[in-house]
Amino acid sequence: MRKSSVSVVDIRSLFSVSSADGSGLSWFGIIRLGAVQAAIGAIVMLTTSLLNRLMVVEYSVAAAIPAALVAWHYGVQLSRPLWGHKSDKALQRTSWIIAGLGILVLGALLAVNTTIRMAAPGFSVYLLGIIAFALIGLGVGMSGTALLALLASRVADTRKPAAAAICWTMMVAGIVIAAGLTGALLEPFTEARLAIITSMVTLGAFLLAAIALVNVENGSEPVNDTSSRKAKQSFETVLRDIWHDDEARRFTFFVFMSMLAYSMQDLILEPFAGFLFEMSPGQSTQLAGVQHGGVLVGMLLAGLGGSLYTKKFGSNVRLWIVGGCAGSAVMLVGLSLAAGMADIWPLKLNVFGLGFANGVFAVAAVSAMLGLASEKTADGKGHREGARMGVWGAAQAIGFGLGGLLGAVIVDVLRSMTGENVTAFQIVFAAEAILFLAAAMVATGTKLVRTPSSDHDGHIHRNANTDTHMGEVIQS
Repeated sequence: MRKSSVSVVDIRSLFSVSSADGSGLSWFGIIRLGAVQAAIGAIVMLTTSLLNRLMVVEYSVAAAIPAALVAWHYGVQLSRPLWGHKSDKALQRTSWIIAGLGILVLGALLAVNTTIRMAAPGFSVYLLGIIAFALIGLGVGMSGTALLALLASRVADTRKPAAAAICWTMMVAGIVIAAGLTGALLEPFTEARLAIITSMVTLGAFLLAAIALVNVENGSEPVNDTSSRKAKQSFETVLRDIWHDDEARRFTFFVFMSMLAYSMQDLILEPFAGFLFEMSPGQSTQLAGVQHGGVLVGMLLAGLGGSLYTKKFGSNVRLWIVGGCAGSAVMLVGLSLAAGMADIWPLKLNVFGLGFANGVFAVAAVSAMLGLASEKTADGKGHREGARMGVWGAAQAIGFGLGGLLGAVIVDVLRSMTGENVTAFQIVFAAEAILFLAAAMVATGTKLVRTPSSDHDGHIHRNANTDTHMGEVIQS
């Protein structure tokens, strides 16, 4: 009887959302939040990738129209700081995640309807598209910011590196699974099939996220004191305080620059492979798969390696961020050189290396966000995980949306001016490399963790758990 009771206890602890020592979420709880991230990624993939392709190919819509709609959804995400601030003041963040997901699903279904109506486009169709993608941006901003704030406030410092890797790996996996499932079920393509399949995928993702969130917040304790969360401070005051924080402001610049560099190759890598390496559409799509494989490997290494490094040597988040940025710059220089040596250059290896370095950088940046967001402000007014995540999420959205657009536009302009593909791609890849190096320099000048400082009572304030763990809050 004693053995069976012990095994029951072990099973219960294994599936508990709270860690054994009560310090934040357990690994199972983190995985459940990763499932929510996967659901968000799956829905966004349908709207920004699948529907974009359908509008251009099946409905012969000018590519600028879906591109503008996608850019619009990034623009709407400038509202992230507001939703983060509201989730900071709310009794629970879960309600904001669910509400954001509901808005995201509604926007996705309207976007599908917009796509189908592109067979006979008109003012009402374009207006519906604007509303749909506004709802998508609003839903992503609301749910994503609250989710990241929940992670920052409920995950112990030593687990944040692995938590970032788990959530972002699951997000990529969710995108891949949703893309594969949707693609298989859409054959042969009909509008009715599109409406049914996308509705099933989006609603299924919503249900998955809702189930995964059950009792996660109520069943775990915050890793930091949240007594000051409900302070009646205006959004403008909170935003101004965050911007006056040197570390938060510098990190915002880092996020924007790194995301700008990260996304510039998004829309030009496959055309690059087609123009200069004479790859077919299928082969260039496989090349994108090679890059995503590298991203996954880089994410896993950064998460696992970062956690092990922290336990043995202490935190050094800049090592991982700078390493990922520098590695990305080296791989982009390689692609710039490849443009002139297409006949001998190992393109797949180069692209895998770029994906690997991007994965290391991405997990490092997310880990840094989680850690800095959970730091208490220098004025002692609270943690403000949501507001900080919102500011950095807005910087990420601007950088990502602007980067993809700039990369494509610059290549088109240079190709028309020079009449050469080689020179156009070389310049853009070289510019991306420079941006990554500049972002690494900004990160090097960022402490990414607060040093001990005196609080308003005259006592020494130290965050995290002790001096031994100082800085582990953001180890990538």
